[in-house]
Amino acid sequence: MKTIRLIAGILLVISGVLHVVMYIKSRGDPGSIGTLVFGIIYGAIGLMLFTKQKYPVYLAVIFPLTGMTIVLIKLGFPALISLLTLLLLIDVIVIVGCSYLLLNQKKT
Repeated sequence: MKTIRLIAGILLVISGVLHVVMYIKSRGDPGSIGTLVFGIIYGAIGLMLFTKQKYPVYLAVIFPLTGMTIVLIKLGFPALISLLTLLLLIDVIVIVGCSYLLLNQKKT
């Protein structure tokens, strides 16, 4: 369980950095501020996953799912070899891992 949480945290920090890089590369595009905002949120959630608190796991399911939904509605399915595909793949891995953690948590 700790390993899944650690991997999800690392992936979210990487995704946050990639979102910020994507914003810097496309700064003039309208709507690119959302990329920066999600990058900062992903990085913060990724860092919070390194703590033992429970709520970052919920956030790690909600925000990537929201971001992935927005991207798929706004842009459709991206080309198979692109940075956006990598970000969506990271989102899927984080969502599945954190959902697994939430569904298999021990009852206290």
